[in-house]
Amino acid sequence: MTVVVGVDGSGRTHRLRTLAATVTGPLWWPAALAEAGNRLVVVDDAHRLDAAALRELTAACRAGVPVLLSRRPTVDRPELAELDEAASADGVEVLGPLDRDRIANLVATVTGRPVSPDVAAAVHEASAGLPAIAAALAAAPAGSTPPPLLARVQRRFAVLDSVVVTAARVLALRLDLADRIVAAACGIDVTTLTGALRTLRDEGLILFERMIPAMAEAVLAELPGAERRRLHDAVAGALIEAGADPITAAGQLRAARSSSAIAAGVYRQAGERLRFSDPAAALGWFDDAADAGAEPVDLAPGRAEASALLGLTTEVPEGGGRPALLAGAVAAHQGRAARAASLLNAAPAPGPALAVPSLVGIGQIAEAREAAATVAPAAFLRLAEGVLAAGEPAVALPLLIEAAEAAERGTPQVVLPDTPHALAAVVAVAAGDVASAEHQLTRARAARIGGPVADERHRLLLAWARMRAGRYETALRELRRPDGVETSGRDRLVRAALAAGIARRRGDIAGLRDAWTGVEPLLARRVVDLWQLEVVEELAVAAARLRRLARVEPIVGLLDDIVTGLGGPVSWVVALDWLRLQTAIATDDPAAAAEVAGRLAGVDSAEPRPFAQCVAAGRWAAVLAGQVDTEAVLAATEDLLAAQLPWEGSRLAGQAAIRTSDATAARRLLERARELSEPDTDTPRQAAGGLSEREVTVARLVLAGSTHREIGAQLYIAPKTVEHHVARIRGKLGANTRAELLAMLREMLGD
Repeated sequence: MTVVVGVDGSGRTHRLRTLAATVTGPLWWPAALAEAGNRLVVVDDAHRLDAAALRELTAACRAGVPVLLSRRPTVDRPELAELDEAASADGVEVLGPLDRDRIANLVATVTGRPVSPDVAAAVHEASAGLPAIAAALAAAPAGSTPPPLLARVQRRFAVLDSVVVTAARVLALRLDLADRIVAAACGIDVTTLTGALRTLRDEGLILFERMIPAMAEAVLAELPGAERRRLHDAVAGALIEAGADPITAAGQLRAARSSSAIAAGVYRQAGERLRFSDPAAALGWFDDAADAGAEPVDLAPGRAEASALLGLTTEVPEGGGRPALLAGAVAAHQGRAARAASLLNAAPAPGPALAVPSLVGIGQIAEAREAAATVAPAAFLRLAEGVLAAGEPAVALPLLIEAAEAAERGTPQVVLPDTPHALAAVVAVAAGDVASAEHQLTRARAARIGGPVADERHRLLLAWARMRAGRYETALRELRRPDGVETSGRDRLVRAALAAGIARRRGDIAGLRDAWTGVEPLLARRVVDLWQLEVVEELAVAAARLRRLARVEPIVGLLDDIVTGLGGPVSWVVALDWLRLQTAIATDDPAAAAEVAGRLAGVDSAEPRPFAQCVAAGRWAAVLAGQVDTEAVLAATEDLLAAQLPWEGSRLAGQAAIRTSDATAARRLLERARELSEPDTDTPRQAAGGLSEREVTVARLVLAGSTHREIGAQLYIAPKTVEHHVARIRGKLGANTRAELLAMLREMLGD
């Protein structure tokens, strides 16, 4: 006596016939048990018998009549349980899914030809290993729903309870839904769903609580389109009611091409959820919402925010709240700092805090301090604090880096006028700390801070930092890379300055003219701010080279007013005078250079970059006047290199070489000019912990025990320059003490 247990389609009948074939003269039900004698009684689908038949069969078993029967896994009646116990004297066989190899054999038997591993794997996956389903798939044309499976679904759905049928149809959508969501979509409770799932398992439609793929296709094939859309609506409604992710719900509605009022609301929620993380996808959801009948006024804020993040022309809706914040951010992207400052300062929180970079950028320091004192998230307040300290890069940079880290941890809630990473990079480059600028910009791109429009800004600023540091080829690669989005008005100046700077450094006058052609319309707007000062320097030099300096002079005047409005921070005062010095050099104006050098001679700065610029200004003015002090010039070029201004150092050495009457000095200066003008590459200068070649040389001498004076004498640079090199080495390696620095250098450079 044996019981064979399995779901429909698992091969119960086939197994019964195999077992019965080992016995002669089997008697098939429903022959009279009285006539069975000692012959084997074979009963297929015992779960379908009524209570009386089950009791009679149980009695025969207990009387010694051998019985071989099959049933589904669920024992749902006492009579079936008693028969199962009586008939299982010789054991119970549970039929599970077939493995891939056995499915391959089955398909080969059905088709009469060998089966490839790929076909076997596909059939195994679609059938979940159930033989009846696999056989139907093998006999049907590829890509079609096998008629036997479709007929099976139609027959069973005609007799099954409507709750079970609805559950089957929801599961056939093959969504990864929790039981409570499935139950809600079916309009039943979880307890009722449990019973329905048990029935569907026995019917051979689901396995491990998931619809068997081939059966799901069969269920959907007999489902009218309107009913399928209704099911998707029900699922979406259940997901939203349960607080589930609207993107998941929207995906189901889109798959069903649903355009109901519920669908419109879900599409809009999906767009709102994605407008910062994936603005392109968000615009797609807003379009779907509009097609489904959503009110355009409800979609306008989210659509405008997503468009702004993509760098698209944006029509900002009127009103306060989100529209007001967005209008200020868009003005900042367009390069209209004054307009951005006005809009953001008048907007609700965190608008005033976000206005601080624009207010500082146009020289309104009092208003910036007042705006920074308003209520805003900690990341925005830290950003405002760092911007207010921009006149002291050593103070500002850590605050801006802290704000950048907070932005990476948080979830964006507004379109940013500018990112803390970009502002940190601008301050770092202006301070001669290109390594920090690169680090911040690389992190911003990896974290996708500020969306695609900010990514384009970060990319251009990264190229700018590399160009200023003498890495022209890497900067040129970034410049040549196709734009991810249309460059915003603010960053067109950066792109133009990059093109002009690279052309000037390569001696490409035609390229310089091409770059300038795109600059003039931008300069005509006269909307620059403090954060573009170094960019304007590059454009001013280009204008001087092309004899069009008059077009830049009004812009320089605006920057002068801005720096004055900020109280004349030393670093920005020096940067602005350095701009004037570079134009004087480009126009070969010794008087103008001497005037600038005279002003900078009285500046006292402990910052490496302003210090190097002030010293170099004096040397350059002297060179233009025909007075060449070779050792002083070489020392100044070292300072400029340490301040990440190698091109300027090269120009100083080259101009000194052609003005000296000492042939030996001229050779030394020309050699130095060539050394500094050679394009840097990423690999050699980053060979040891991010240290430049010069820093590695200094580091080795420090390890050898040389003093700053001794190192300076050996390298022909000033002891102060050596001190700057050591400070930068310590900063790059993160060493807090001299002992720690020496230990790290030994590990990195060896003995």
